[in-house]
Amino acid sequence: MTTSDPVGVRRCPWASIAPDYVAYHDEEWGRPVHDDRGLFERLTLEAFQSGLSWLTILRKRPAFRRAFADFDIATVASFDADDEARLLADPGIVRNRAKVRAAIHNARAAAELDDGLATFLWSFAPDRARPVPRTPADIPSHTPESEAMAKALKRRGFRFVGPTTCYALMQATGMVNDHLADCVVREVCGSAPEGAPAGPSRRARR
Repeated sequence: MTTSDPVGVRRCPWASIAPDYVAYHDEEWGRPVHDDRGLFERLTLEAFQSGLSWLTILRKRPAFRRAFADFDIATVASFDADDEARLLADPGIVRNRAKVRAAIHNARAAAELDDGLATFLWSFAPDRARPVPRTPADIPSHTPESEAMAKALKRRGFRFVGPTTCYALMQATGMVNDHLADCVVREVCGSAPEGAPAGPSRRARR
């Protein structure tokens, strides 16, 4: 079930953990993202979040955007050893060598996708909306679709993209709507799936 703020607005329970979460919950989480840059940003941040709290990543997000050229795929794909050293010396981001290298490597892998990252990722959105979650216990940590996405990404050379990371990406970018049934934002986000951008239907599953 949801929790209420002092004026009675009902939100998913995690949104009440810290003030930083409220705007993210109300204005971003669960809303469809269909552009390559936006999806690369979220894929990268979800990978950096592995082993950390999302609150840590959210608070560092402005620094991540500056450090990674606003997550422009072509620019990050061109990063070299000097850029890696710059990133590892940046106190504003998570200075994990494996994750920094993965972000650069993933940009290069994304740049090689024929139809773009957005079309590729949205091809794994569920064909049908799942039952509406009423409590946090109704929300899975991964699904067959996120497992398929993770496998397909790894086949194409992406790193730090396990099924749980992929499902968190699907939740954050509106491929599924996991706002609870009585959450004020659920209706605004709509009933996932929202559909993929124009492109080959389900092509990436093959």
